[in-house]
Amino acid sequence: MPNRDSTPRISLRDVAVSLGISHVTVSLALRGDPRISAPRKEEVAAAAKRLGYRPDPMLSSLSAYRQAKTPAVVRSTLAWLNQWTNPKDLHKLQEFEAYWRGANEAAAQLGYRLEEFKIGADLSSDRLQKILSARGIQGILIPPHFKGLDLPGFDWSQFSIVRLGISVKHPRAHVVTSDQINCSSLAFERLRERGYARIGYVTSRAFDRNTGGNFRAGYLSMQDALVPLRAQLHPLIFEEEDSQKNLRQLRLWLKSARPDAVIASDRSLAKYLVSLGCKVPDDLAVATVSVLDGNFDAGVDQNSYEVGLVALRTLASLIHQNERGIPRYCRRILVEGRWVDGTSVPLRQLPKT
Repeated sequence: MPNRDSTPRISLRDVAVSLGISHVTVSLALRGDPRISAPRKEEVAAAAKRLGYRPDPMLSSLSAYRQAKTPAVVRSTLAWLNQWTNPKDLHKLQEFEAYWRGANEAAAQLGYRLEEFKIGADLSSDRLQKILSARGIQGILIPPHFKGLDLPGFDWSQFSIVRLGISVKHPRAHVVTSDQINCSSLAFERLRERGYARIGYVTSRAFDRNTGGNFRAGYLSMQDALVPLRAQLHPLIFEEEDSQKNLRQLRLWLKSARPDAVIASDRSLAKYLVSLGCKVPDDLAVATVSVLDGNFDAGVDQNSYEVGLVALRTLASLIHQNERGIPRYCRRILVEGRWVDGTSVPLRQLPKT
């Protein structure tokens, strides 16, 4: 039997000859270059698959090295969709603004330009589709939307898609987000190391729903691993948007649970504690799962800038591999967070034994 390694490798030129076109066109088509029409890209991809073409890993490495040494030239635009009622509100949240900045940085490195499309009365899903198609835009980033994304009739099959976070359920696409389970687990570990024993968790139903309960899951898993069952605390979940009801709920929970520290994902907790006369950190230590938006200075940095970088690079990879539309299997890429010391979680003075 012949050795598979001795079989001649199918080259770009072989694919080009089979189609009667130049090898340059084949190369550009396989890389998703916007100068090549969609029908031609499909034709080239089908021929490459039929002939068994595989990129030469050594040549790919050399190409990547050369690109890294050469200043990036803007090749095309990628879309960032914003369907917030007030589009500016998305960028007011520092976690999401960091997504945007990280994605912009990666786009510039790879020779793309990231453009925000504000969807509303002046930009319907139909008009958005026509604009993206006319401009040859192949990739879409979807940042978090607390109420989801509503684009009836939009044809996602034309685009490579990556979601930032899991709040947008549809379209069902690949996700890049912070490792939320790890973030709250990390906060729990650091609080224990600093001498806190009765560690609670405070969130809201809306936040819990938009994050898939992942932060809460990390907290509960650490409790199960490190705290005897009789000493475990039930998480406090604000069910209402009514501040007075939440205040009453918090007052009762603090009295019954008697935490010496809490992990907080609800941004309103700081003002609620002030209203109750509960002083941080004298009466209660608080670690937030977001030092950017959580209103406390100790807790977890979710590394959202890195999340944005990774999301854009993932999108570029999908474009280069000609992967469009809703994937058969979604990938979830998680980026680790890091602990940040602050005044809201001082080192506790333990009683001498």
